[in-house]
Amino acid sequence: MVIIMLGAPASGKGSVAEILSKEFGIPQVSTGDIFRKYISNGSEIGKKANEYMTKGELVPDEVTVQIVASRLEEPDVENGLILDGFPRTVNQAKALDELLAKKGKKIDLVINLEVPEEELLDRITTRRICTNKECKAVYNLKLHPSKVEGICDKCGSTLEQRDDDKLEKAKNRLIVYHRETAPVADYYKDTGALYSTTLSVSINRMKDEVAHDVIEYLKK
Repeated sequence: MVIIMLGAPASGKGSVAEILSKEFGIPQVSTGDIFRKYISNGSEIGKKANEYMTKGELVPDEVTVQIVASRLEEPDVENGLILDGFPRTVNQAKALDELLAKKGKKIDLVINLEVPEEELLDRITTRRICTNKECKAVYNLKLHPSKVEGICDKCGSTLEQRDDDKLEKAKNRLIVYHRETAPVADYYKDTGALYSTTLSVSINRMKDEVAHDVIEYLKK
């Protein structure tokens, strides 16, 4: 089973994908996490990706597709995966179709999460990430704060605000999303694989509801 999570930054893609990953026993593949791994390793791809990510811009298609193509060769995704953060452009969507076709696979479901922009900006700028690379727990100062301010509940490491989560860069990320990524949902409409749902209120409550709805939808 191949599932794609679409949605703007902070729409809840990762949270819903995590629940679905456990339910269906297939890995969640986040391109953002992969890029950050390359960046922390100091690789050439990481350096190139970082130039774009720090400005709130998309990493070029050729770099992103190359990384995803490599990830699709790993054995843990043989029986399926949930792509979180890819494809982000129509060209990437077309490239993914080709990559999957070579393996005799196709996209089974595309989940598009729609959230009001004002709420997205609030979620992005109040998000905090655990600095422990093995943990990477995500918190929100309003919706899901840590028990001790600035400290991860799970591992005790300090929390930080990612540079691309600061207000001006967050605004630019949303501009880029509407220009480059929003049309991907239209690309998938004709295939019949698109499942759209509108999110608002607290993501901590809504992510469980959305995941449940998707599970029931797939069972039918």
